[in-house]
Amino acid sequence: MAYEIDKPEEQWRAELSPEEYRVLRQAGTEPAFTGEYTDTKTTGVYNCRACGAELFRSDTKFESHCGWPSFYDPTGSDAVELIEDRTMGMLRTEVRCARCGSHLGHVFEGEGYPTPTDQRYCINSISVRLEPDGS
Repeated sequence: MAYEIDKPEEQWRAELSPEEYRVLRQAGTEPAFTGEYTDTKTTGVYNCRACGAELFRSDTKFESHCGWPSFYDPTGSDAVELIEDRTMGMLRTEVRCARCGSHLGHVFEGEGYPTPTDQRYCINSISVRLEPDGS
C-alpha cells in the first residue's frame, strides 16, 4: 500500500530511536506493563510517534489489564489500517498508522471487552505520543 508519508528505511532509522524503529518499522512489541502510557489517565490525543497523525483520543482509552494502553475506537475510520497477521503461530489483526504504515499494535474483538465496540486496540506506548488537552 502507498502511504501519504513514504520515507526510505534509512531515513526512518535516522529519525527514530533504535527501540522506536524496532517497534514502529519492524513490527516489534514493547514488554507488557513497561510502556509510558499503560496506566496514564491524562486527557488528550494520542498521535503516531513516527508521523504525528491523530490516532486515538483518551476518552476511548480503558483499563484492559493486558499490559499495553488499550482503546476501543480510533479517531476515525481512516486513522488506522488493519492487516491480517499470522505471525506467532496465531491469527491476529495488526494495527498500523494509515498515514505512514508504522506498526502500532493489534486489535482484538469479542464480547468479553467492556467497550461500546467490543474491540480492544492494544497499542505500544512507544508507537504513540500523547498530546495532553490544552497544550
